[in-house]
Amino acid sequence: MSDIHTITDLAKEFGITTRTIRHYEDEGLLSPRREGQNRLFSHRDRVRLKLALRGKRLGFTLAEIRELFNLYDLARDENRQLQEFITKLEKRRALLEQQREDIEVMLNEITFFENQCKKLLAKNPAQPTVA
Repeated sequence: MSDIHTITDLAKEFGITTRTIRHYEDEGLLSPRREGQNRLFSHRDRVRLKLALRGKRLGFTLAEIRELFNLYDLARDENRQLQEFITKLEKRRALLEQQREDIEVMLNEITFFENQCKKLLAKNPAQPTVA
């Protein structure tokens, strides 16, 4: 695999639009070099794009991803970066678990009301429906 990638190469590889890649560049996540109008992305940019896309799938904002990248770029000690990442993961897990609980409550309520409606319909099957 080449160490230099075009925006089109990366878009095809990761199944995203070139507009997304330009947005990530605008957000400070990628820093390609320019040759005329062309953006040339390094292996480092490719890895950062891959990590950013993973971070988005985990629910991190681009600002949070940028913070992690900046911490990595500035950190002399990898432990600080890892601890910060663990903290962000723990917060994300707590949020997702709360959302899962909320969804379960809503699903139970939907099931309850659905069953209530079915019981009422079973008691009064002959009533005409209103259009």
